[in-house]
Amino acid sequence: MKIHAMRCNGIDSVLRSLLLCLIVASAALATEPPTEVLTAESQRIAVMAKASSSVLAIFDPAGQGGGSGVVITADGYALSNFHVTHPCGNAMKCGMSDGRFYDAVIVGLDPTGDVALIKLLGRDDFPHAELGDSDRLHVGDWVFAMGNPFLLATDFQPTVTSGIISGVHRYQFPDGTLLEYADCLQTDASINPGNSGGPLFNGQGQVVGINGRCSFDKRGRVSVDVGYAVSINQIKNFLGFLHSGRIVDHATLGAQVTADDQGRVLVSNILESSDAYRRGLRIDDEITSFAGRPITTPNGFKNALGIFPKGWRVPLTYRRENKTYPIYVRLTGVHGREQLIEKTLGRPAQPMPLPKPGEKGRKGQPKLPQLPKMEPQKLPMPEVVKKVFAEKHGFANYFFNKLEQDRVLKLWKPPGDAKGTRGVWTFVGRLQSGKEVSFRIADSEVELKAPAGDSKWMLGPKFAEAFLPGSNHGLLPAMFLYRLMAMDGTKGFNDAYYLGTLPLPPLDGLFDVVVAPYRGVESWFYFDSHGRLAAVEIYADEHSDPWDVHFSQYRDVDGHDLPGHVVVYGNGSVFEFDFDQFRFSDEAGK
Repeated sequence: MKIHAMRCNGIDSVLRSLLLCLIVASAALATEPPTEVLTAESQRIAVMAKASSSVLAIFDPAGQGGGSGVVITADGYALSNFHVTHPCGNAMKCGMSDGRFYDAVIVGLDPTGDVALIKLLGRDDFPHAELGDSDRLHVGDWVFAMGNPFLLATDFQPTVTSGIISGVHRYQFPDGTLLEYADCLQTDASINPGNSGGPLFNGQGQVVGINGRCSFDKRGRVSVDVGYAVSINQIKNFLGFLHSGRIVDHATLGAQVTADDQGRVLVSNILESSDAYRRGLRIDDEITSFAGRPITTPNGFKNALGIFPKGWRVPLTYRRENKTYPIYVRLTGVHGREQLIEKTLGRPAQPMPLPKPGEKGRKGQPKLPQLPKMEPQKLPMPEVVKKVFAEKHGFANYFFNKLEQDRVLKLWKPPGDAKGTRGVWTFVGRLQSGKEVSFRIADSEVELKAPAGDSKWMLGPKFAEAFLPGSNHGLLPAMFLYRLMAMDGTKGFNDAYYLGTLPLPPLDGLFDVVVAPYRGVESWFYFDSHGRLAAVEIYADEHSDPWDVHFSQYRDVDGHDLPGHVVVYGNGSVFEFDFDQFRFSDEAGK
């Protein structure tokens, strides 16, 4: 009996303990969460609500695929993946969280980096997201992804997944030479088929990447929470190029690197036609920094190189025999022009397939919802899209290239603009020695009067020879091209086009560049944000150094906004002078 009583008492003790725990737990549940927790929760909800208004559900008009995107400007420019937009063709349909369906048109393509720029049509006050700084991200930073996984957002409300930055400076090998993810972001926020092209946001709701890849379980297309996003800072380097309406290329140094047994990154091969070779880089030189980044591994070099477009100029430092050499190198393209066009247009990317209405997924999954009715691709392009699309070889959409050309040249106020004269121009100035120099520029000839002797150049059939290596006569035809652009704009050239935005070392910022070919010579005109011409680079041969004419110290001269200082680089020499007079002559510009 005593044993029985002891057992009963033990059971009662356990019951009393359980009851006490329930009372304590109930009291804890009844207690209001801390204010800090509620505040953080409300802030997170607000950030996500605002971010979702800029997210796109993209659908192929033929009803065969789609993905995601994000609007980045009030007038409707939006980012997505190349592999999302390419199957859609030149026009697509985009749904936003306001429940509205919008027509959109392709603007520019970066097939190597898997990025596309599109433009939504129908309004000029689109909700849009702010671009962040992906270089400030660290492993462990909180992020969230939004998009249209499995194309289930038929009400256009994006799916939200959250996680952290799992890795930075990742490298994902391309498919051939396309869809290369260099220096990309890795996250454990769930990214699945259909999320492609959608934004990766930081905690402040700024876009820090464009989601494009994810790792899958071997059993099928099931995400294992290892996703990759193109960094927004890489995309910023390409935005000016994408606005050009072109199919743009990524950059290569024209050299290969390897690591030696001491861990140094050495040049193992280099093209003699590359700008890096002309700047002095040779085999076995150690690359210590590139584009401001310390280089410690070949993979790190590949990551740093992969975020730049063709034509970009970047600083590079190399070491040879314990002496360092800082240089600037112009990067060449990964592809030839026609090769890139063929790769882009000749091999369609695979779209994310749309689920069929009423189709069941795996066992236990609900039926998929009815999708909105869309126009098939074979139907004519919508009229609203036709107005903003122009087909031209080598361009994704030439309409936007012409738009950018007109914007830049309309802002420029060149000499002669006020009078519109086509007469002879005369610039008078002084060399650094203080001695006088003058230029007389007409329609087909340029004269220079200088202390070292007078010279004259006349337009002839061998125009390009003046700019070839070994020639000392590039300055005069360079001034001819300057006047030609000022007087006639791109009409005076052969098939000019807007290139995009490029740096112009040692100046800060990016410059709009208009490329103007003339009789076998290609001139790059750099314009600053105020519409002033900052430089002209003239290429007679893409494998030779250009003639450079840099304009600065603008000031008012007789009612004209003119450069006060001009520096000319060509054939290894520098010619520098200041302008203090400018006048027109009524004589015909011969």
